[in-house]
Amino acid sequence: MMTLSPEMTIGEMVAQDYRAASVFGKHGIDFCCKGHRTLAEACERKGFSTEEIERELNEILRDPSDNSIDFKSWPLDLLTSYIEKTHHRYVEQQIPVLLQFLEKLCKVHGGRHPELFDIYDLFRFSAGDLTQHMKKEELILFPFINKMVLAEKYNVNIDMPNFGSVENPIEMMKDEHTTEGERFATIATLTDGFTPPEDACTTYRVTFQMLKEFEQDLHRHIHLENNILFPKAIMMQKLVFS
Repeated sequence: MMTLSPEMTIGEMVAQDYRAASVFGKHGIDFCCKGHRTLAEACERKGFSTEEIERELNEILRDPSDNSIDFKSWPLDLLTSYIEKTHHRYVEQQIPVLLQFLEKLCKVHGGRHPELFDIYDLFRFSAGDLTQHMKKEELILFPFINKMVLAEKYNVNIDMPNFGSVENPIEMMKDEHTTEGERFATIATLTDGFTPPEDACTTYRVTFQMLKEFEQDLHRHIHLENNILFPKAIMMQKLVFS
């Protein structure tokens, strides 16, 4: 069982045991884009009792039957492959479906629910930016991380990349993560926490559920990168180029 300490960031807590994410998500505490904060800092910002959140964390983490995947123990090339094949592919598959459904909702229900037009625009911008973001990871950042894994494994020298320190593209990726996190926070507000209105048809309800699942996947996706992959990649570059 994970032992909580005041020095741990909420990102580190989720990295050690993903079950902690359910507690933070329940209280609207951002553990992915703002995972660098301590629990006390996050609670102070939200006006929550640190002791109460700790109690909930200890309660959910006490169950020994959970078989959460320990992503922190994975080699980085396995983690980049998992992120690409699981989260990137999911985003690519869901984007056209959600855009089609949201466009239909705007046409049919936009008169009574004008917020749908804002939701559609936000998701459309997110779709375009996420597509470019993932390609930059797949074509530039992830291949270099995988190259470092091989260099360390076989003790061979590799050239410094054109972007210099791996921290440079990582900081860009983290900034883009923050933008997407903020967009989906706005979508969550506009949809009243992805709650369809009373007059919602089946497509309306399905679309809101899909948006909720998309946000949940995005949070897990960003968490794996910000809190596990990126810090370990920075450490690895220091070892490989020492």
